[in-house]
Amino acid sequence: MAAGSMRLAIPPLILLLGGCANLGYYLQVAGGHADIQARTRPIEEALKDPALAPETRARLGLVRRAREYASRELFLPDNESYRRYADLERPFVVWNVFAAPELALAPREWCFVFAGCVSYRGYFSRARADELAAELRAERYDVYVAGVAAYSTLGWFHDPMLNTILRRPEAEVIGVMFHELAHQKLYVRDDTAFNESFATAVEFEGVKRWYARAGGAPEAFSAYEQNRKRRAEFTALVLKHRARLERLYASDLTDAGKRAAKAEAFRALRRDYEKLKQGWNGYVGYDAWFAQDLNNAHLISVGLYHAHVAAFRTLLTHKQGDLEAFYAAAAELARRPKPERTAALSALVNASANIEGNSE
Repeated sequence: MAAGSMRLAIPPLILLLGGCANLGYYLQVAGGHADIQARTRPIEEALKDPALAPETRARLGLVRRAREYASRELFLPDNESYRRYADLERPFVVWNVFAAPELALAPREWCFVFAGCVSYRGYFSRARADELAAELRAERYDVYVAGVAAYSTLGWFHDPMLNTILRRPEAEVIGVMFHELAHQKLYVRDDTAFNESFATAVEFEGVKRWYARAGGAPEAFSAYEQNRKRRAEFTALVLKHRARLERLYASDLTDAGKRAAKAEAFRALRRDYEKLKQGWNGYVGYDAWFAQDLNNAHLISVGLYHAHVAAFRTLLTHKQGDLEAFYAAAAELARRPKPERTAALSALVNASANIEGNSE
């Protein structure tokens, strides 16, 4: 799978200045964001442009309708975000750098005053991302540079719809918008798993309701569901082998022994992927990801979006599908200390599993 299409693995870039990064990094963030804003124009204006490609025109029309639906029916923020469009003339908006020690799966983190700490560092320039990657490799980190199609400023600015997002299938374009608006609805410092799981749960529910109630093409939603199923299977596969490596790194083997076993673990991951995709009817969207020189940094980028998705979907069920009640309950969880919050989410999943088990 191409890096840019792996939204499950790669969180949106948080453009909030402050914290421990150096001035040069802040300048590239400010410059990159300013460039996006300079390219931005209202979608209504873009649709009047006779030079606009027909496929882009159709997608922007879809975005305009779905954006109104997001505020009216999903109770997501009613602001100017995604009511404007920017063509960046490149395939990705940012490139995220992930890093982990050679024999550990603890991600290198970077911290920001308002957004808290995140397990990646984002650059608007691939060259700048590669520079940091080279520095980290020189420090003996495993490193992964991934192109990202979407980012969020958490409502601090009016985020535009980007050409990098419009390249995706129809339902995913809508899903990305719902996902990023969900970040504006609720965001917790220093808890990527909570934030991304909440936004992913809102995304899926929003897309499902859009196609059920707003008259979208059923085949587009079917394709979206099929892609979600493959993503879940891919994620489960990677997390299984990640757990295997965590046990290996915690063992009493020598470093040389761990390196040899690490290499075999990645070979086993590739073998299992070849078996998995035999049931995908020829779909090869993850081949590009597996064709890379996989390392620990690739593994830490996977699973960030899914850790608590089941818990949030259970919470929505408990609220009888009432999104406003669901948001209020999620906000109450967000106010708790992180260990208590995580325990509550785990309890939701366990309670749901017990109910299902007792009903059989």
